[in-house]
This record gives sequence, structure tokens and C-alpha cells, in this order.
Amino acid sequence: MAGPLQWVRSRWRRLITRKDRVSGRLRRELASPRCKGRPQKAKTPSKHRIIIPCLDYFQDEYEKASKHYKKNKIRTTKYTFFTFIPRNLFEQFHRVANLYFLFIVILNWIPVVEAFQKEITMLPLLVVLTVIAVKDALEDYGKYKLDKKLNNLLTKAYCRNEKAYIDKFWKNITVGDIIRLSCNEEIPADMVLIYSTDADGICHLETSSLDGETSLKQRQVVRGFEDQASEIDPEKFTNKIECEAPNNDLNSFRGFLELENEERIGLNKENLLLRGCTVRNTEAVVGVVVYTGHETKAMLNNTGPRHKRSKLEKRVNGHILWCVLLLLLLCSISAIGHWYWLNRYKYTLYSITKRNGKPIISPGLGAFYLFWRMIILLQVLIPVSLYVSIEFVKLGQIYLIQNDVDFYHEKTNTTISCRALNIAEDLGQIQYIFSDKTGTLTENKMVFRRCTIAGQEYRHEENAKRLQLYQDAESEDEDMTVSVHNLKRLSRVKMSHMSAFLSSKSLHNARESTFTMGSFQTRQLAFSSPIETDVVPDIMLMHKFSRISRNLYSRSSTEHMNSETIYISEFFLSVALCNTVVVSSPTEPSQKRLWPSLCKLPTATGPLGDFKKVLDKLSIRRVSCSPVPSTSSKVSQSENKNVGRTVDFSGAQCLSPSLADSGSPDEPRTLKSLEVPSMSTPPPSSEPSSQDQLCYEAESPDEAALVHAARAYSCILQSRSPDQITIEFEPLGTLDFQLLHILPFDAVRKRMSVVVRHPILNQVVVYTKGADSVIMNLLQKDPTGVRKVDMRRQKIMENTQKHLDEYARKGLRTLCVATKVMTNFEYEDWLKAHYAAESDIDHREELLLESAARLENNLTLLGATGVEDRLQEGVPETIASLRKAGVTVWMLTGDKQETAVNIAHSCKLLEGSDELFTLKAADQEDCEEQLDTILEEMKTMLHPIKSSNTVLSIDPRLSDTHMNQLNAGLIIDGPTLAFALHESTRRRFLQLTTQVRAVICCRATPLQKSKVVKAVRKELRVMTLAIGDGANDVSMIQVADVGVGITGQEGMQAVMASDFAVSQFKQLNKLLLVHGHWCYTRLANMVLYFFYKNLAYVGILFWYQFFAGFSGIAMTDHWSLIFFNLLFTSVPPIVYGLLDKDVSAGTLLRMPELYKSSQRSEPYVSSAFFINLGDALYQSLACFFVSYMTYYDSNIDIFSFGGPLNTSIFFIILFHLLIESKSVNMIQAAVITGSIILYFLFSIIFGSLCILCNPPANPYWIIHKQLSSPTFYLVCLLSTVVALLPRYLFRVVQGTVCPTPLMRARQIEERLFVPQRNQMRQKSRIGIL
Repeated sequence: MAGPLQWVRSRWRRLITRKDRVSGRLRRELASPRCKGRPQKAKTPSKHRIIIPCLDYFQDEYEKASKHYKKNKIRTTKYTFFTFIPRNLFEQFHRVANLYFLFIVILNWIPVVEAFQKEITMLPLLVVLTVIAVKDALEDYGKYKLDKKLNNLLTKAYCRNEKAYIDKFWKNITVGDIIRLSCNEEIPADMVLIYSTDADGICHLETSSLDGETSLKQRQVVRGFEDQASEIDPEKFTNKIECEAPNNDLNSFRGFLELENEERIGLNKENLLLRGCTVRNTEAVVGVVVYTGHETKAMLNNTGPRHKRSKLEKRVNGHILWCVLLLLLLCSISAIGHWYWLNRYKYTLYSITKRNGKPIISPGLGAFYLFWRMIILLQVLIPVSLYVSIEFVKLGQIYLIQNDVDFYHEKTNTTISCRALNIAEDLGQIQYIFSDKTGTLTENKMVFRRCTIAGQEYRHEENAKRLQLYQDAESEDEDMTVSVHNLKRLSRVKMSHMSAFLSSKSLHNARESTFTMGSFQTRQLAFSSPIETDVVPDIMLMHKFSRISRNLYSRSSTEHMNSETIYISEFFLSVALCNTVVVSSPTEPSQKRLWPSLCKLPTATGPLGDFKKVLDKLSIRRVSCSPVPSTSSKVSQSENKNVGRTVDFSGAQCLSPSLADSGSPDEPRTLKSLEVPSMSTPPPSSEPSSQDQLCYEAESPDEAALVHAARAYSCILQSRSPDQITIEFEPLGTLDFQLLHILPFDAVRKRMSVVVRHPILNQVVVYTKGADSVIMNLLQKDPTGVRKVDMRRQKIMENTQKHLDEYARKGLRTLCVATKVMTNFEYEDWLKAHYAAESDIDHREELLLESAARLENNLTLLGATGVEDRLQEGVPETIASLRKAGVTVWMLTGDKQETAVNIAHSCKLLEGSDELFTLKAADQEDCEEQLDTILEEMKTMLHPIKSSNTVLSIDPRLSDTHMNQLNAGLIIDGPTLAFALHESTRRRFLQLTTQVRAVICCRATPLQKSKVVKAVRKELRVMTLAIGDGANDVSMIQVADVGVGITGQEGMQAVMASDFAVSQFKQLNKLLLVHGHWCYTRLANMVLYFFYKNLAYVGILFWYQFFAGFSGIAMTDHWSLIFFNLLFTSVPPIVYGLLDKDVSAGTLLRMPELYKSSQRSEPYVSSAFFINLGDALYQSLACFFVSYMTYYDSNIDIFSFGGPLNTSIFFIILFHLLIESKSVNMIQAAVITGSIILYFLFSIIFGSLCILCNPPANPYWIIHKQLSSPTFYLVCLLSTVVALLPRYLFRVVQGTVCPTPLMRARQIEERLFVPQRNQMRQKSRIGIL
């Protein structure tokens, strides 16, 4: 019947089950002269590698090949014991600031320009180098210990000498080794799977260490090796493997396994076990190592933390160059002054050594030496400690962000994650946000709403009522349940008032959702809530459904697909079959072989013990336990035989019979008498047994929603194996479909297909589902010759398209379902070409696409589905708030236009009054014409006052305030986007986007998303943020200035590629408007303060030179001069940069417009930098001349003059910080007080003990005399008042006459909250009394 087809499939099995045959051809090839004298490297192309098994059979060839491959030992450390000091110093001196201070140290060792003691000059540089070196050493030592632990792990490797598996260290594993792994064992190297104890040849893997996903993945034994009666004997494995060179693509693997008759079996990623993954739910597996050590995919992806340079940091580097120019100017003035002094006073007191009555050096040479001496003296003008302080402040800011309790999401049990440590301040300057739609703006919880079959729509009105009940129940219970998981976190932030909500019922529910049969649930599985799994069938569809019978399939093929009932039957079969959903049962393992007892497997001390451990951790993490089958949702088969469904709000989807609701007693019902009862009346249901429960785990929410919809119509996906899918279809009984092939979904094809042998038709059938824009173009267009059939097909296509458009307008996600029947000859012909494509290494992807195109054509349309993806909570409010803050939001999605526009209106990205411009072009020329037309139309729509002289241009400043934006939106699809981003039209396209409120890019590919973000960022010169939740968003997240990933239900690829990870889109509001504003404002103010304090201190040294003959002498001792910036004034700016708060979080959220100040860089504009420098020069001048006028014409010595001067500038710098601080808390006050105490304590001890520390002068006991003199205190007080009075008056006048928006907000805040605080204090006092 299917002889040719079965012959093709069985031949692959026979080729590897012949144990008594050893390939003579292979032996002759190995023994031939042409192979003996040729090295392995010459045989293998550079982009391929040949894996020779480590067996006696290949001994000579293995020894030659193994020399070219790396060992499995890894080393992630940067240094070794001997290379640490030289390499660390080499890396640190790559920083310009360190090189500058090294130059100062070397310069000070030259006697003619020496300004300080040589040892003192080295102190700042040594401190900085030592601190960074210690940090690097500790970090590297931690890596060393982890590397050592991994390298010395043991695994079972086959030894050809002992003919058995022996324990072998990971570091000693080589390419070609045959490894045997047991359940719960970690994989030591990348290896091709050649045996599994699972009867279907499946290995379950946990890949969380690679991609962060907790759901188990399935890997398949190499085709033809799955049907083995016993474990594979390594000595009989006489095959070579050829594969691609090592690369970091986790989603691709190309190669082939060559059989003894030179036939090739293609290898793909489903056959590859990756290093770092863990074997789960599989007793044992055997594999051949193909990549080891640093050539494994995991190690090639281990690029370390993300490093980006913030916009503020780039500006700081530019201003440091201004400081360098200022330093050169001050030194040049001093040098000229010294030259003038030497010319005027040729015989000075310090020109002691003379030759022939003349000075040794000329005035010009003396000025030259003085220039370099002043470089040493004024070195602190270049803030070397600024970089270290910035790093400390950034780490502190990240700590504060991560510990903000508002970022904790109870439902997903996650909080914010900061992966990039050096761009937190960029969060305060975002101008454009590029957002994905599904899973980012929406919940990614797919709820089946409607379907159309054979051109007839079924609205599922009763199901809509059920969803409304769920939504009402969720809104009522949302604030009444607090998960047990976050009790520890709540207690840490002193939220004791929440304890009132922890009723015994809520605790019981929390435990019930956390435990199953006393076992701790190790992960929160996706797509398992009742709102997604429960579907109420449509009444009209159920009436038609009852007509399905096997007799309908006995007609001819023409009549067969002309029956509406057959369309309905095939539609639900397609929905149940065309997916990758994993099915398992809680009482029966998915493996067919015997399992070891669960009590023998390594388990934790118990569920309560595990629960306690979780609560004791700062961040809640998943705890490993015994390998329970991965579950997502459980289905009671007997329950699904009833159409009426009871709405269960408990949320428990995988309960055992003892915990599940028993429901009503059994009451069998027939299909012909099915009725949908009222939602308020519980229908009868059968008691579920342990054999009836099923667990569904899907890779995408769409698949889960459709499988559960099919289950509601008694089309139940019962089991799945690599060769067979079993469907329990009540009208037709149990159907066993032979699974021939799966063509998975990809972003290029935008569809997936399964090829099965239909058990009733006994023919090869292709079921395909995908985007309507793709499926509609693959339908059969050729007439059949039967007019009735052709007309019906055309009508079905038209009606289905009409329904699809309606679904899209309502915001539903749509999928088309189609089928195709093939003859055995057609399938056999396609199969041969497909096998050839699978075994090709160089052009595998292209050939597989061509193979899929040959299969997926001339399809028959069955129908379409409409699935709802609900909007996330708080999205409309967040977008409205961000737009008030001056942020432009774009939506980049792969959905169709109508769906994207509907969601845009729902989330308030578009308003109802907005005019929509649609850009949809057929070619490049058409795109240019449409762009010009829309731009001309926009010119006439601008404000009448500006219409006469308005010229649309690309100006980044326009996007800051939305001043020139129209109440309009731009919609563009994927094909047109490719034209718009072309060089000839890119500028006009971006010019157009700056004039609208929102841009929606629909049908966009991942590559197009990244190109859009890159074009906007570079052409408009704006700060961009990209946010998404799936792997298709990774490219745009990495291209944007700031990438944000959402911990959603589509894996962790977006999170792992991001700079920040949040749980919901609404958390973006506080992340930007509050923490972004704070981080930028604090860091900007701290940087400006650093420049100010360094110049203020350098200023008094410079002014002194005018009265010291420009001699380059300081009026204070060298130790105090060096420690002034290094110790006395270093901590207050750091605390200021961490804790200063200009406006509270509540005010920033209530007034989003305040975000514009940091967005426009108002705290750190160039004018603020230069004003700060001018103020520093004035304050140093005032400080110096107050002291100078006080001690004028006195016989005071140099250190007695410098002591009050040094102390005065110290107080000026600290009190300047208090004036600039917007809020002073206890920590800031304590740090400033501590700095003052440290300064005087050091001065007293230094003046008491250090007699000859500053030769030739002597600071001994000077500070003690000054502290006993009233003049000292008067000088310090008067200097501080005179220096800071202009700054203080300026702030007072600014806050009174022309306050900034931030100042107004702070004033409103004080008026509102000060009375409230006073009231609270009074109440607390009354309570105490």
C-alpha cells in the first residue's frame, strides 16, 4: 500500500542495526596509502571539522585529528599568578588619567622641576592603582575557583583500553570521546546524541544556564539510532561525524553522520547536547563529543558583562580636555610671570649658586623649568579620582534600583535586573522608545476568542462571558492575596501593614499554588492559567460537530473537501496536530523504559525545607529537586467530554486527584444532546482519575491556546512521540497519526507544518498554520475542473479574508489553517531532496527553505483563528505619562496592520482624533512619491502662525518637547519599511516621523526592527531605548542605547541580551521618570562639583604665586596638599551623588514633565560647566585675599599663612556642597561632619609628630598655635561667607524670581507635605504620652 515510502523510512533503521557488519570500504579507506600519509588537517576544510571517535578502530586517525582540537579545560580568568602585576598595570595604564599621573610622578623625579617629595607625588597614583588591582584580583580569584571546580568535575567517558566507561575529569575530555550521562547530570561538552534510554530516542534538557528558560527542551537521537533494543556499544560505533566549525549560534548546528556505506544522515540542533545544560527526566544518554572547552557554544557566548559608555561620560571626557587647557594656561601664566620676575630681579635671594657673578640658569630656561614645576603643583586640577568616584556612584545607583520594592512583581516572583552597570544615568535622557507589542504591551496570554471554518464564522459568545467572569474575579482578588514567597521581601522593607491581608485562606491558596502532592514546584510554567486553558464551545459549531463520522472520509477526494463537516473535522485535527506541544502525565512518565525509584534520586530535605530556604534568600530563585515531568497545565479527559464547563478560579492547573475538585458524579452525555449550560450553573462533570490527567507544555502561548481550544471540542492531544501523535477525537475514536516530519516555525517563512500519515485516509497529509499574509499566497489557485468546487474555494477564501480583517480590527491575533494531501510518490520524491538538504553543511538553511517551499504549496484553506492577547495592566497610563515626559513611543511588531492599530488605540498610543497616515508602497519609486505627498500634506496642517515659514527638517531638539508634532500617527508595513530605510529615502522618512505623535511598524522582521532603531539613533542623534520580551527583539535591544528586556512567557533571550530587565511594561514609568532622573541629576551634579572643588583648591595655589615670585612653592605642607582631594574631600561628593534627591518619587510620577530637565541635559550643559569654573575661580580668589589682607604686612611664616587659607577653602568646598544639595539627610550630615573631624585630627597629629616630614620647612606645632588664635577662626568664617554669599544669593533669587520646574515642584512638595509631617509627629507624641 505504501511500499515505497515504508521502504525509504525502514532503510535508515536497517543501516544502523546490522551489528555483525563492519564496513570493509571504511577499513580499506583507512588502510590505503593516500590516507596514511595525509594529515587530518589537510583533509578537513577550514570551516568544517571531522570528529573521529576515540576507539581502537580509529586509533591512528584519532591521534592525528585530536592534535588539532582544543582540550575541554576552560580558563575564564584574565590573569595568572605570574602575569597579574604586569598585565594589570598594562591594562590600567591604558587609561589616559593614569598615564597623566604617571607622567607627573616621572616629572617630579627630575631635580630641576621637583615640586614635592618624590614619595608624596606617587601616593595618589599608587592608591588608585592599588584599589583597582585589589578589586580585579578578588574578581579574578572568584573566577579561578569556579574554573577549578568545573574542570575537576567527573563524568563517565568510554576508555578504549579498559573497554568500559570510567570516571574522567571534565578537563581531560577531548573531541571524539563517547560520554555517558545519567539523569540530573550536567553536560561537560557539546556532543551529538546517539542513544537515549527513552524508547522514542528523546532526551529532556534544562537549558536555564544558557538561555534562562526553565521549561524543559527535547533533544532527539540521531535519525536511525533511536530504535535500539539495548544501550549502544561504543566499539560498534563505526561512524564519522562532519560538522561546521565552532560558532556561538545556540539555535543552529549543521553537520552529518556518515554511515558505513557512505550514506549521510543530517544533523541539526535537535541532535546536539550543549555544555552546561542538565539532563532531566531521562535515565541515561550517550553522545559523541564534537566541541570542547572554549570551542563549545556556551563558552563562545560567554562574553561577560555588557560594557557601554554613557552620554554623560562622553561629555565628561570632553570637559576634562578643557581642564587640561586651563592647566596649561595657568602654568603658562606662571612661567611668563617667573620669566618677568627673573628679568626684573636678576639677583634674587634663592639664586645662591652663581658662575662668574651670574645665575646658573637664564630667565628663559628658568621659566621653562617653572612651567613643568607648576604642572606638578597644580596636578589636582585633572580629577584622577573622578573616574573612581563615578564607578562607586554608579554601583550605588544600581543597588538602589535593584532594591526598589516597587519593581517586585508578585505573580512572576521577579524583580528588576540590572545587567549593565555603567549606563544607569542614560535612563534619564531617553527621547525615543521602541516597543514590541506581543508580550511587551500585552500580557502574552493568548485566549481563544473566535474562529472561522470553511468561510463560516463562530463567535463563541458563551466563551466571552466566561472571560468576563475571570476578569471580574481577578480585579476583586488582585489586592487581597499576597504570595508567601514575598513575605521575606516585605519584611525587609518594613511593610508590616501588609500583614493584615495575610489571611489563612490566602496563605492556603499560596501553598496550594506552590505545592503539588507535597512536592515543591521548581518553576512557574507558562500558559497555564484557567483563563487560557478553559474554553466554552460555540453552540452552532457543536451542532455541526456532531455530524462528524468516519463515513465522510470514504468519499472521493473531490467530494471529500467539499463537505463543511470535513472542513470542521480537519480544522480541529490540524489545530491539535500542527504544534510542538509536549504531553505528559503526572502518574505515568513520558519514558517507556523503567525508571529508577524517585527516592533514589537526589532530592531536597522536603518541600517545607525547600520553602524555608527560598524565603531565606535575598532574591527568590528556583530550587532544583527530583526530576518531575515538566508540566504546564493538566487536562481531565473525561471533563473535556462535556461541553459545559465550570469556571474554576483556583488557578491550580496540575493538581493531583486528591487535591483537585471532584466535581459532580459521572453523567455520560452524547454529542447529539450536548448543550451549553448557563455560566452560573455548574454542569455535571466526571471525576478525574490519575490516568485521565494530562500536562501540556507549549513553546508559545498561541500553540497552548489552540490546543486547549481543540480539547474543548473533544479533539484531545493525547500523546506525542518522535514518530507518532495520538489524538483522542470522540466522533472518530482514537487516531494514531504517524509523524513523518515537522517543519518548525521561523521568522522567514512565518508558518509551520507537520507531515503525517492520516490513519483514516491512509495518505500523507500536510497541515500548515501561519500568518494570513503568507498562507493566502500558498493556496491552490489552479482550477480543479469542477465549477462547484472552484466556486466554493473562492467563496471560502473571500469570507475568511473578511473575517480575518474583522478579527484584526478588534485586536485579535490571527492564524490561518490549511492542509494538503500528497501521494506516496510525491512525498518520497520530496523526502529524498529534503534529506540531501539536511546533510548539507555549507548551504543548509537555503536548501531547507527551498525544500519547505516545495512542500508548502497548493494548500487548501480550512479556516482561521482569532486569539486575544490582553493588554498589560497600566500600559495606557504609562504611555500617556511617557509622552508627557517628552518621550516618543514607536511600536515595532510582526502582527498585521489592523491588529497593531487596534492595540495602539487601546494602549493610548493613538488617540481617536488622531489622523492616520498609511505608508504602503509597491516599490522604491512609489515609496518616494508617497513620502513627498505626506510631507506636503503635513506642511499645510501645521499651526497657521508657523505655516508660512515652517520648513520640516531633522532636528533632534524637536523631539524633546513634541512642539512641532501633529495629532497624527504613521503606519508602515514591513515591505515598505525596507524601501523607506533605503539611502535615498531614509532622511525623508525620518523627517516624516518627527512630525507625528506615534509610528507603528507592522509586519516588521527582527532585522528591520534593529535597522529602524539604528537609523533613528544615528540620523536624529537622540537617545533610544528598545524594550521587548522575545528572541525576535534581541537585535533591536542590542542596537539601542539602552536595552530593556521583559521577563515574559517567551523565554529569557531578550532579558539576557538587555541592559535592564523588568517584569512589566508599566515598570518602565518609574525606571525612567524616577530612577533615570535621579541617576542623571545626581551624577551630573557630582561631576560638576568635582570640577569645581579641584579648581577652587588649585586657585589658591595659583594666586599665591603672584606673591611668591612665581617660584612654584606651595603655602601648605605637601602631605596636606595631597590628602586634600584624596582623603578629606573625597567621600562627601560620592554620598552626594548617591543620596541627593531634588524631587520625591511621587512628585516625579505625578508630574512627568519634570523628566524633560534631565532629558535635555539641563543639570550638565556646557554653560553650567563654565559657570562652575568661574565660581571656583572667584571663591578661591576671595578666600586667598581675605587671608592675605588679614596677615598683610605681618611677620607670619609661610605655613602659618597657609594653615588658615587651607582650612578656609576646605570649609568653603564643603558648605558649597550643602548649598547645592537639594536634600540633606542624616548620612550626608554625618559624612560631612566626619570629613571635618578627619581634617582637624590629621592636622593635629601631623603637626605633633612630623618634625621633618616637609623639608626644608617645618610644620611642627603650627596648627596648635593657630587653633588657639581667634584670628584663625575669624579668617575661616569671613572667607567662607564672602566666597559663598554670591552662590547662596543666586540660588535664593533663582528659587524666588525665576524658579525652574523642578524648583516649583519642590516648593509645592514642601507646602503640601511639611504640614502632614508635623501632624504625624504630633500624633506620635500623643501616642507616646
